[in-house]
Amino acid sequence: MLEFDQLKQIIADAEDDVAKAESGNKAAGTRVRKAMQDIKNAAQDIRKKVLEFRGDSGSTPPAGGM
Repeated sequence: MLEFDQLKQIIADAEDDVAKAESGNKAAGTRVRKAMQDIKNAAQDIRKKVLEFRGDSGSTPPAGGM
């Protein structure tokens, strides 16, 4: 799945900046926060794609089984 590969790439790209941010580099911290937002968006795209695989529109059955 292309979206999952993109997510892994975002994480891999952020790895160096995470180490720099831990040592106090403020610019790296900013880049890490941006990468985390990109990860969140990529994860959401993957969730949508998985729902498409299931043939589900994303709706859930009503609570209480009714």
